[in-house]
Amino acid sequence: MSRASLEKQPAEVASMFDGIAKRYDLTNDLISLGQDRRWRKLVREAVSAAPGEKVLDLAAGTGASSEPFDDDGALVVPSDFSLGMLRVGKERRPDLPFVAGDATRLPFADESFDVVTISFGLRNVVDTSAALREMLRVTRPGGRVVICEFSTPTWMPFRMVYQEYLMRALPVVAGAVTRDRGSYDYLAESIRSWPDQVALARLMLDAGWKPVQYRNASGGVVALHRGTRPA
Repeated sequence: MSRASLEKQPAEVASMFDGIAKRYDLTNDLISLGQDRRWRKLVREAVSAAPGEKVLDLAAGTGASSEPFDDDGALVVPSDFSLGMLRVGKERRPDLPFVAGDATRLPFADESFDVVTISFGLRNVVDTSAALREMLRVTRPGGRVVICEFSTPTWMPFRMVYQEYLMRALPVVAGAVTRDRGSYDYLAESIRSWPDQVALARLMLDAGWKPVQYRNASGGVVALHRGTRPA
């Protein structure tokens, strides 16, 4: 399936996430075999938020990804375009300032944040390059971005097994938990069609982030990209 065939309008994607919001975090834990907690720890280390720093957490969903930054003393703003996710998050953490927002048209002023981060959400944005430019716009000069996203396993035999798992097992397991297999069929295909590590780094460079570095986790199943807004 081509990437073009996967494209959905923002309202369609938001509606999809609204429908799986209540069991989203549980489902992620199950289908990743608990690895999502390790990945969140790596993101926390990469962000390295200092007390008082302003952190924008995009595609924050229910806020599970935002909580570590709050624990570190940062002023974190969880943002998502799914109102269903935000409602669930606000019920769980009423103290966090959840904000509805489209990653390609962020409702924040220029140079508002010290760090912008997004985990497992960039591939669901219709225009990746526009989102990367918006992240740059709202980051102060010298500030940084951390992107955690599914990527391309580096060992070919494992890559083949991984792709089969995604295509067959992920929608079945996730569908049993959420009762919405269709959404996870889409998410599995979106992972397969996503640019590899080097291609995403190039998109970041083209958007104005410099320098850009990445590291693999879980054999390349996930990659963390870091960039800095030039001073």
